[in-house]
Amino acid sequence: MDRRDLRVPQGGESRSGLSGRVPLAVVVVDGQGLVSHWSTGARRLFGRAKEEALGRPVVDLLPVSGTLTDDADRSGGSGGGAASGAAYDPDDDLGPDLDASLNGETSYPTAGRARLCDPEVDVLWWAYPLVGPGPERLLMLAADAAQLHAPPEEADGQDEFERIAPGFALHTEFPGAEELAKRLPEILPSMSVSESRRIVSQVLELGYPVLEISQHDRVPVTPDWGVPKRAERRAGQRRAAAGSAAVAGKATAPQPGEVENDLEYAAVREHLEFLNEVSGRIGSSLDLARTIQEVSAAVVPRFTDVAGTYLREQVLAGEGFPDGPPDVTTMWYRVAVEHNDEPGRWDDVVPVGESMPFPEQTPFFQCMTSGQPVLVPRITEPMGDAIASQFEKRDIRPLITGRSMLVVPLKARNVVLGFMILLRHAQRAVFNDMDRVTGAELAARAGLVLDNARMYTYQENVADTLQDSMLPQITPRMPGCDVATRYLPGTRLGRVGGDWFDTIKLPGSRLALVVGDVMGHGLNSAAMMGQLRTAVQTMAAMDMPPVQLLRNLDDLAQRLGEHYLATCLYAVYDPVESELLIANAGHIPPVLVRAADGRSELLDIPTGAPIGIGGVPFETVKVPVAPGDRLVLCTDGLVEVRGQDIGQGLAALCESAAHPAASMDDACDTIIRALNRPGGRKDDVALLMARLNGIPREDVAMWQLALDPREVARARQLTRDTLVRWGFEDAAETAELLVGEVVTNAVRHAHTRHIELRLVRADALLCEVADDDHSVPVLIGAGPQDEFGRGLRIVSRLAREWGASRTAQGKTVWFEQSLPPRGRGR
Repeated sequence: MDRRDLRVPQGGESRSGLSGRVPLAVVVVDGQGLVSHWSTGARRLFGRAKEEALGRPVVDLLPVSGTLTDDADRSGGSGGGAASGAAYDPDDDLGPDLDASLNGETSYPTAGRARLCDPEVDVLWWAYPLVGPGPERLLMLAADAAQLHAPPEEADGQDEFERIAPGFALHTEFPGAEELAKRLPEILPSMSVSESRRIVSQVLELGYPVLEISQHDRVPVTPDWGVPKRAERRAGQRRAAAGSAAVAGKATAPQPGEVENDLEYAAVREHLEFLNEVSGRIGSSLDLARTIQEVSAAVVPRFTDVAGTYLREQVLAGEGFPDGPPDVTTMWYRVAVEHNDEPGRWDDVVPVGESMPFPEQTPFFQCMTSGQPVLVPRITEPMGDAIASQFEKRDIRPLITGRSMLVVPLKARNVVLGFMILLRHAQRAVFNDMDRVTGAELAARAGLVLDNARMYTYQENVADTLQDSMLPQITPRMPGCDVATRYLPGTRLGRVGGDWFDTIKLPGSRLALVVGDVMGHGLNSAAMMGQLRTAVQTMAAMDMPPVQLLRNLDDLAQRLGEHYLATCLYAVYDPVESELLIANAGHIPPVLVRAADGRSELLDIPTGAPIGIGGVPFETVKVPVAPGDRLVLCTDGLVEVRGQDIGQGLAALCESAAHPAASMDDACDTIIRALNRPGGRKDDVALLMARLNGIPREDVAMWQLALDPREVARARQLTRDTLVRWGFEDAAETAELLVGEVVTNAVRHAHTRHIELRLVRADALLCEVADDDHSVPVLIGAGPQDEFGRGLRIVSRLAREWGASRTAQGKTVWFEQSLPPRGRGR
């Protein structure tokens, strides 16, 4: 950016008669109003070195004394500036305010003429607000007005900017403005319709020059698709060559067939080049919405003036392949309308997002049922009336009458996924047979791209549904423990992965906390994860010790296949005893945040071998905890970075886990933000955080009962007395009934040992009855004369939740009963 020149038209191209190049000053200003770039042209124009200007406020470097008045502009001489007698008025409002632009008070491009007082120079300036991720917020261009000032007799009242860019007036009365608006898409075919309208509005209505930066713009050889210009040129060259040869006596005049062949060859070549260009512009993404927009934008205005795209419901929803051929009941969704008509003309009549069936007596229905393109060279008024009469609540005649129409199907594997309606203006050449072939080939390529995007969307939906169905619905509050979780899908090899977490209620008010990671990605890993998670839940319900559970899980993985490899960490929290039992199978260690001092630490736990290796023993570690401590379990996708030691990620995990947070959810979000890596996450992430609140011993009551039916009455009385002491007398009657039914069942089926009754006061009343019988009770039907089967039905009806699990000594039957909200009565 050290040198920028403003090119002035040569010779007779400009009424000013100026020629050559005028140096431009380029200044870039950041959001603080400080200069971040000062070009060589700026140094020459303003007289300040780059080192002196950078970092200084731009308003200090370019002090403005005023704007040029209208009279002064008309009377200015060729010398310009003060020497020409130009008068400046600081209060004049004829031109834009340079100070306002430099101070960032305008959000749109501005331009004007001003005189600076230090140095004294008359300048023409352009200011362009910048929007983007960088700090730059304003681009300013300036030129010495003395080098651009035209003689008075040639100025004819035009300001400097019309002389710089002849043919672009600063008023909407500019002759030919409508023609320019119509032809701009032909001049810049790769520019969107909205951009074309914006540029025309800015130049013709607002009076600003336009500075546009584009990666590439290709001007079409035959924008109207009539007889190709290249064909005419080739045929002319052929005839000229033949004529020259005839004069030399070497050949005769060309045959008519040769010229026709040249024209046909060139026309076919033009169409093939168009198809090749469109193929390169569509299919850049597997995102269905983006693909639809690419297909619609690729044909306007190069091939057509209007393109409407319609898709079947199953395609748009990312469901399976559409079943059967379409009919009059098939719903078609209008997903895109691209056109170069005036703004708003199509929006009200054919809004994007609308769904509708198409009547039978229309070209659209013919195309969707036959799977072949339908060509209407020109829609006459009777034909337009006939088509419009098939539609209710809308009159489409003004949009289609007099135009040429081509309807092409979007097919994949001989099934119509959708179709495109292409329309050309009446002033443009009608669609012909070659256009029909081109449109069909275009639709075939677009249909393949759309089908790929549809299949990708479908598979992604299936994977997400499978993943979501396998992740548990965690209850945030459990007796003695609060839990928060996060699952983040990966971005490599599909979104679905094999990470999982779980919380499982265990007898004795305990809670199992599980996190695991199946090696690999994709549906196979997700399915494997589902099998292992189900196995863990089943074995945890049997109250297996952590070491025994991992050993059995390892045996299961080896039986399922040699590719079943996974890591797993299994922890059991006892809120009454305030301790953790943890066993590890190749997983990263958990983090424990102490509530007393906020210190975090990686727990020193034997790593063990991953599940599926076999032959490696596992160990259990007992960790004492205090109420309020937090345990953080996660998978390696959160802490592992390719090319870095995993210890760095674990250290960052410890540091972020120790940050204070208002809630468990906030604490999880803090960890995710702290370990979010630049460039996105490749692997999926499972995060489980548990706040170990504990259960005070005064909230636990436990008794041993003999195997005697008379102990049932004693159990009921103990339950009533305890609830009255805890301040829940209103819940005592229901609790007595439920405890009596469960204890009666235990007395009837126990063998030699005593029965243990335990009540725990938490958010709800938890009752547990343990005995030495391994048979788990189930609900059975009970008739009017049956003696058994009613007890568990009463428990199931009155309890909030109930269950039974086997233990090493027998079984435990438990239930939870909601407590009144009027307090815990401590």
